[in-house]
Amino acid sequence: MNLKSPNNMENTIKTFLYPLLCILISCGGVTNENELNKEEIIPVSLIALQEGENGNPVQASGIFTTEDETILSFKNGGIIQQILVNEGDKVTKGQLLARLNMTEISAGLQQANLGLEKAERDYKRALQLFQDSVATREQLENAKTAHDIAIQQNKAAQFNLNFSEIRANNGGYVLKRFVNEGQTVGPGSPILQINGAGNADWKLKVGVSDKQWTLLTIGDKALIETDLSPEKIKAQVFRKSEGIDPVSGTFSITLKLNPGQNLNLASGVFARAVIYPSKQVSGWSIPYDALLDGDAGEGFVFVTNDKKMVKKAKVKLGQIAKDEILILSGLENFTYLVISGSAYLKDGTKIKEVQKHHNPKN
Repeated sequence: MNLKSPNNMENTIKTFLYPLLCILISCGGVTNENELNKEEIIPVSLIALQEGENGNPVQASGIFTTEDETILSFKNGGIIQQILVNEGDKVTKGQLLARLNMTEISAGLQQANLGLEKAERDYKRALQLFQDSVATREQLENAKTAHDIAIQQNKAAQFNLNFSEIRANNGGYVLKRFVNEGQTVGPGSPILQINGAGNADWKLKVGVSDKQWTLLTIGDKALIETDLSPEKIKAQVFRKSEGIDPVSGTFSITLKLNPGQNLNLASGVFARAVIYPSKQVSGWSIPYDALLDGDAGEGFVFVTNDKKMVKKAKVKLGQIAKDEILILSGLENFTYLVISGSAYLKDGTKIKEVQKHHNPKN
């Protein structure tokens, strides 16, 4: 049996194994160490961050009202004898709008008058008898009490008679008619609803978010658009609600229309308003597309200082416009914002800046 020397064994290994290793490396069977350490560089577009004062207009919608819409009713129940107006009719202050059948009420007043007359006679007789030492002081006092009660009953009957009619408390328009003549109604039943539009005291109530609410102050100017008016209506912020509406989940802003305008409005008409805040807010206006995962007043963006590596930054959101969003905080220590390519990034990703190319105009 022939044994190979060590030198021969080494030559054999070089002869057969080295070519095999070269084949494996060239075919990708063994990964180069440099390729393992190589990181992908993502192309992105950047803009320089610049803090400034912002006061973007607030857009909102709502309905017109006069704030003095009133539902009118009778104090006492009865049968409706007359309703003298219809929905849409213009009314003046003090105008008679409706009345009850007066038979029962007039009878009650007449009964109260008769009772008062009797009480007056009884009191005079008791007073005379007391002066003649025939009636006692107690009898005189009882007669006096009965007389006082009769006076008050007479006043109540007269009051009921006066409020068996409904008169307009303000000049305006009839918004709704709830009943018809001949119906029997109870005390306080809705009969008519009117407003004070005759005073041209129109207001627009709109709902805004909490961030928009903080931007607005009393006196801020506004422009209102409605299908009933060909021109924009000038207005200003008149009142801000102090609490949120539990139904709509918004804060209420009341806009008062400026006087001297030619208005053709009606209660309940829908309108759109643009309010211009006088208060300026410090922050950064960024493209809406640069924002990631916005929720509950917060979001994330990718930023960089050296244009070589990005950082995912948490920011506080302000007012949202059509194509931009106001960032209130979170960008203080950064120079550039990533506006495209964010979908391929994560915190610490290496980047290279690419410029957007614009086609020249012909």
